[in-house]
Amino acid sequence: MVCSASRNRSFRYAARETSRGLKPRARGWPLARYRRIAWPPSTCRDRPTTGVLYGVVRTHLSELLAAVDAQTDGGGLPGFVVGEFRKFLRCGVLAHGFARVRCGDCAFERLVPFSCKGRAVCPSCGGRRMAERAAHLVDHVLPADVPVRQWVLSVPHRLRYRLAYDHRLCRTVLHVFVRALRSAYRREARRQGLSGGETGTVTSVQRFGGAVNVHLHFHTLVLDGVFVHEPDGTLRFHAASPPTDEDVRRVVARVRRRLEHLGVTGGAGADEDVDPLADESAALAGLSRAAVLGRAALGPRAGRRPVRLGADPDAPWVERHVPLHAHDGGFDLHAAVHVAWAIASGSSGSVSTSAARRSGRAACTG
Repeated sequence: MVCSASRNRSFRYAARETSRGLKPRARGWPLARYRRIAWPPSTCRDRPTTGVLYGVVRTHLSELLAAVDAQTDGGGLPGFVVGEFRKFLRCGVLAHGFARVRCGDCAFERLVPFSCKGRAVCPSCGGRRMAERAAHLVDHVLPADVPVRQWVLSVPHRLRYRLAYDHRLCRTVLHVFVRALRSAYRREARRQGLSGGETGTVTSVQRFGGAVNVHLHFHTLVLDGVFVHEPDGTLRFHAASPPTDEDVRRVVARVRRRLEHLGVTGGAGADEDVDPLADESAALAGLSRAAVLGRAALGPRAGRRPVRLGADPDAPWVERHVPLHAHDGGFDLHAAVHVAWAIASGSSGSVSTSAARRSGRAACTG
């Protein structure tokens, strides 16, 4: 019999050695001897510790926390922010916990490391959650034979900063945006002689941009048409005509006007100096403000824009026309991505996720 302490050491040794490409020779693993093997391509496990993001966080997290503490007289970042980074550094690392999986038929065994299940930093957990949600939408929410158009709304920088921490304001902006889209589709239906039509929407709120900066914006999938009640009580879908550049401009202008009427567009006002986030955490507010503006928050380059490799500061500005893309008062709306999902349902009345994705990619016109 192996004592508990010895077994724990053996499991830690197994985690470390398996991460380095080792596998047991005989039964009794992980207490057996190990030999080096080459994992088959189909069973090679992802190595989170080799990613660029992981290396940056592991190398500079302590430096970041020390700099923030020094700048805020020890105030530091909120615990939930530091906790997300700590969990990310442990995600997918066998030494921090794993499950042992064994095939009952061929006796193949494998260690599956625990994940952090984070929602902020970890690309692995975020990607898995995104794939699961996409599969759910395709298989159980979006009709298989209805086209879908994506509308992407970005907001001015000042409002973007507030949306990053004010959930109630975020819901208000989304409500105004979806209401403007529904009105546009109902208006198009009336042009076709259809009354009482209604469309459907699903929105994903994305909180970052391509540079992992604070950039909260809305990706809204809209059924590209309306459902109308027929005289026999059934619902029938009527596809909308493709929108024009003027249609997109009209929608974004309506969103701006309604938000201005509500007083939430981020313009100057009596309470422009009130910052609830700064009252809660000055460090987090400063970092968020700098990220929204695309500037460094700490260090000798604080307040300056990042250096772009290969960028020519004297290069002329090139304007290009993007179809179905409109700007209005800092608001930006894009509607060029369209998926014509004309998928015939089988006898079971359902469509597989893989088939829907292949059809979506093939029919994407954006």
